[in-house]
Amino acid sequence: MPPTQTRTDSCPAAPADSRGIDEILADARARLRRLDPEQAHLAYRSGALLVDIRPAGQRAAHGTVPGSLAVERNVLEWRFDPRCPARLPQAVGYDLPVVILCQEGYTSSLAAAALQDLGLHRATDVVGGFAAWRIAGLPTLGPTPPHRPSSAAPPVTAGRAHR
Repeated sequence: MPPTQTRTDSCPAAPADSRGIDEILADARARLRRLDPEQAHLAYRSGALLVDIRPAGQRAAHGTVPGSLAVERNVLEWRFDPRCPARLPQAVGYDLPVVILCQEGYTSSLAAAALQDLGLHRATDVVGGFAAWRIAGLPTLGPTPPHRPSSAAPPVTAGRAHR
């Protein structure tokens, strides 16, 4: 299910020149040659950058793809624009193959289209996102177990304590 769902009840009248998220997403995807997880894995193994745009908390909760580059969505365009002083060292030109990965494959489509707007014409995304990657049995790490403070008391067990 997409992160947002179109609601028609109690929705205010939209401005005439606006577009809904479903239309924006469809337009973005129409520009992409989206990859299924296996195709994305092959592209990555052939030299494409696999970029995980999920927030750190989501990567910790669900896991990561080994070797993927974590660049959160809110800074993606600045990190990949070859003209930008804040670009990553990997952002060497406009022919760079970039495969975007999010949790379920919605935000990644919008992000890949934004990279194409910058001129990175080979940017695309993974259909189904990280969830589909994991289901396909492709390499993953994690999720990271919850942090337990080292001062936590040991579990209580039945019986007498031995000293």
